Amino acid sequence: MLKFLASIFALWLGSTQAAVVLQYHHVSDTSPRVTSVTPAEFRSHMQFLADNGFEVVPLSSLVAAVQHGEAPPLRAVAITFDDGYQNIADEAVPILKEYGFPYTLFVAAEPLTSPRKGMMTVATLQRLIAEGAHLANHSYGHEHLVRRLNDEDMAGWKVRVRQNLLDTEALLEQLRGKVSLPMLAYPYGEYNAELQALVSELGMVAFGQQSGALGQHSTLTALPRFPLGGKYASLQTLKEKLYSLPMPVVGLTPADPLLHDDFRPRMQVRLADTRDIHVAQLKCYLPNEGAVTPKWIGNDRFEIQVVNELPPGRSRYNCTAPSKSNRGFYWFSQPWLRPNTDGSWPAEP
Repeated sequence: MLKFLASIFALWLGSTQAAVVLQYHHVSDTSPRVTSVTPAEFRSHMQFLADNGFEVVPLSSLVAAVQHGEAPPLRAVAITFDDGYQNIADEAVPILKEYGFPYTLFVAAEPLTSPRKGMMTVATLQRLIAEGAHLANHSYGHEHLVRRLNDEDMAGWKVRVRQNLLDTEALLEQLRGKVSLPMLAYPYGEYNAELQALVSELGMVAFGQQSGALGQHSTLTALPRFPLGGKYASLQTLKEKLYSLPMPVVGLTPADPLLHDDFRPRMQVRLADTRDIHVAQLKCYLPNEGAVTPKWIGNDRFEIQVVNELPPGRSRYNCTAPSKSNRGFYWFSQPWLRPNTDGSWPAEP
C-alpha cells in the first residue's frame, strides 16, 4: 500500500513539475536599462543556477516535452536571447561557456542581410553556432506581425506574414541547418489568434513575453518566458521566477489577446487540477488596479475583469497563487493588445 501511495504521489508531483525559460535582450552596462542586465548581474544569475541544482537544458528539449504532453525535467531552465545584439556575444557567451550552459538566440533576418551597428554579424553567428549555440526565428525585420498594412485584408496579411516567417527560417537553415521543430519568438511578444493559427499551420512553436513557467498544459503557440531586465534584473526577482510553477490552464476565454471592441476583457480561466493550489490566496494583478481577488466559479475555474478600460498598446493580467506543498507560486499571464480607437496603433515608447 505504501508503495502504491508513493507511486501515486510521484505521478501527481510529476504532473506539476515545471520548467522556466529566461529571456534576455542586452547584457551590457551601456545599453538601455529597461531591456538590460549588466554583465555582473548576468554572472550572478548563472552562478545561482549552478549553485542551486538547476538543470540548464536546450530550449528545444523543453518544447519537445510540452509537445508530447510530458512533465519537463525537475528544476529545468532554458536561456534565451532576443534580437542578436553584439553585447551578447561579447559579454554573455563567455560567461555561459564557463558554466557549460546551452542557450538559444532568436534573431531577425534583416540585420543579417543588412548589417547594423551593435548587432551580430553572420560571421559571429556562425562562430557561435559552431560552438553550440541554437538559432531560432524572430521574424524577418522584427515587425509587429499582428498588424495589417494600410488597405491589407486578412488574406493579404496571411500571405505576407507567412512569407516573412518562411524567408527567415530559410536564412537560418543556411546558417545552422534544418531543425525538426522550428521555434519563433514573437517580436514585442505580440500575437493574436490568427497569428497563432498560422504558426501552427507552418509547424512551428512560438514564445511570447508573458511571464510564467512551462508545463504539460502550456499552449505551443503562446509559450511563456520570464523577461529579465531593468527593474526585473535583480537576483531576488530571478529567484521568484525560477521557483514558479505553471498554472494548469486547460480553458481560457477570451483566448485571443487582440481586443476589437471590448476593452475590459472578462477573463475566465479553467484549471485541470487545483489540489496543490491555495485557491483562496489566488490574486490577479491588473493594469493600474493592483492585486485583485478573482471570482471562483465552482472548484476549477475563476474569472477576473478590470474596472477601467485597458489603454491602447500592450497590457497583461498576471495571476499567481502559492503552492500548498511550498514549492513556489503557480503563475499565469495573459497578454492583451488594444489598437487606438481609429484602428491605428500607438507609437512605441
